[in-house]
Amino acid sequence: MADITVRLIYLGLLLLALAGWFAASNRPSMGKSLQMALVWGMIFLGSMAIYGLWQDITSSYEAQNISEDGVILVQRSSDGHFYLTLQVNKIDIEFLVDTGASDLVLSPRDAINVGLDFENLAFLNSAKTANGAVPIAYVRLQEVQLEEYIDKSVSAAVNSSEMNKSLLGMSYLDRYQRIEMSADSLKIYR
Repeated sequence: MADITVRLIYLGLLLLALAGWFAASNRPSMGKSLQMALVWGMIFLGSMAIYGLWQDITSSYEAQNISEDGVILVQRSSDGHFYLTLQVNKIDIEFLVDTGASDLVLSPRDAINVGLDFENLAFLNSAKTANGAVPIAYVRLQEVQLEEYIDKSVSAAVNSSEMNKSLLGMSYLDRYQRIEMSADSLKIYR
């Protein structure tokens, strides 16, 4: 709810800036200095609003996954990565596609969301990351679904440390026949 309120405030600022621009530019009787001050003020307010809404503006143009004839097409995100939303135990989880990761790795938050008892997991193994070794627990997920493809009893790791996104690594991607990466898209064939 707070997120919607902030977006409405930014949108209001943008509309105010546009209205102010129109009023200032179409009012010849105003002093030239006051008119220019209003114009620059509106430019400033408009810039603030656009900056605040930029992520919403760019994400609305990012294509969704397209599944056709056994091929899943994923467009590169504005941050340069590929993201896929999979259903894990019937819960939607957004994954960062990471061909450098050996396993499908759940963040602690996502592990809890899909029904795993995070507090009682045995973090007996470790994974080597760019930030050093981190404790992980191996688990078996009841069901993982990508588009129409459903896999049962999928092996995964749970990271003991917080992560921005769960990782879709090679242990899951190897279930697919072929993966093709180009400058702006990723194709996954099953």
